[in-house]
Amino acid sequence: MEIKENSRRLLLLFFAFLLSASCHVGAQIQKEVHILSANDMHAKLGAFPALADVVDSLRTLYPGLLVFSAGDNRTGDPLNDMYDIPAYPMVALMNQVGFDATTLGNHEFDSGPKGLARLIGLSNFSYICANVHPADSLGIRLLPTKMFDVEGIRVGVVGAVALGTHGIPDTHPDNCRGIGFTPVVETVAKYEWLRRQSDVCIMLSHNGYEDDVASSAHLPWIDLIIGGHSHTQIGGGETHNGILITQNVNGLRRVTHTTIILERDNDSQPWRIVRKKADLIDLNRHQGRNVVVADMVRFFSNNPSFQRTLATVEQPFSSYEELGYLMADAFAEETGCDVGFENYGGVRYDEHPAGPFTVSDALSLDPFGNAAVVMELTGLELQRMLINCFDNDGQRFPLVSGVRCQVEREPKDSTRIKRLTLFNPDGSKFNLKKTYRVVTNNYVTTICDAPRHDQGTALNKKTSDLIISFLERRGSVNYKGVSRITEIKK
Repeated sequence: MEIKENSRRLLLLFFAFLLSASCHVGAQIQKEVHILSANDMHAKLGAFPALADVVDSLRTLYPGLLVFSAGDNRTGDPLNDMYDIPAYPMVALMNQVGFDATTLGNHEFDSGPKGLARLIGLSNFSYICANVHPADSLGIRLLPTKMFDVEGIRVGVVGAVALGTHGIPDTHPDNCRGIGFTPVVETVAKYEWLRRQSDVCIMLSHNGYEDDVASSAHLPWIDLIIGGHSHTQIGGGETHNGILITQNVNGLRRVTHTTIILERDNDSQPWRIVRKKADLIDLNRHQGRNVVVADMVRFFSNNPSFQRTLATVEQPFSSYEELGYLMADAFAEETGCDVGFENYGGVRYDEHPAGPFTVSDALSLDPFGNAAVVMELTGLELQRMLINCFDNDGQRFPLVSGVRCQVEREPKDSTRIKRLTLFNPDGSKFNLKKTYRVVTNNYVTTICDAPRHDQGTALNKKTSDLIISFLERRGSVNYKGVSRITEIKK
């Protein structure tokens, strides 16, 4: 009787084993890849304690978390950009947080080839950028691609940076000496072999939202584009041509947590992506702080000279234009020129509250260390140069002082100026035959190739110094509602 009972139990155990085995065979194996991505951080040191806390929390849940940047990590805070080793505070903080990789943004070139090579040498993370080709002698260590292993999932990453109208990233040409560049899509397409070696393919792209969308039609083997450059806030992520695209506004206000879910039926089959999703994390609202990173930020921020008040802002600045007019006025008045102008892209923030305007505020507004350049131009040469600046600065019209501008764009192509009419500040017509003293920065004189007899004389002054002295001399400023450029729409 006991033998029969034991036989029955063995038989039941055998059938239970068969049932379990068949469920295991039929069930799909699933894994996830988690990525936290930032873009255009622009040396926002104060956001790092919150960022580090978010990374710590996610790594507790997902030990294989990858942390990536889509470039422009530097340039924006003088505490970072004017450090003894320019931009080292950002590198130190990214090391501490545990970034895995970044691509190059145009502002990574702001301290020139030697400065870039030095920063890369101090970084514990990889710089991935396929369309940048430095001379070996510069010592700039870049990778076109890199493979990451996330718990057995192979994640292949390729990177690229946008090129401006002169075939280099948007920085002073001197910062790119000895470095070659190739077109983004054409270059990235050469790495399609990465698809065969990877379960997930990611592009770190400092090319701008519109170019990322356009690129998605030509790079079907990419699964995820982590974008930057245009500071476009995407609500989590957008799918274009089957590719998930993410990007956030600048200044490390938000980061993106992307989850990629993969499945396969058994160990002998390849992984397939079954779902991709992206969620925003608002660092401004995040309450947690990493205390070690907070101490590092306090250390790097210990420079009271940057907090010196230069002037009082009577009414808040609320646009790039208002702050750009202040810059142009500072250029013109501090050099005694008739006309001053600043390229739109050189204005680095778009609002400032009423109250103190500090040295730090001035250096953050104009962080590039550009030199002031004075030229003797006819009114016609000035007109042509303003149009040329528009063409070579992302189709954004420069901000001016000592002149008013009436702009009419081409009806069928808004990226082209059909007619530019200049007026004196009092509204009278500008004399195109008269010669004027004109001041701008040396970046503008380099990117603008409009015909002119005088290529300019660089003063022994930075444009940021002109802003500082202008504000100190004024004591208070109010640019609320100031407008010197009128667009005519027909």
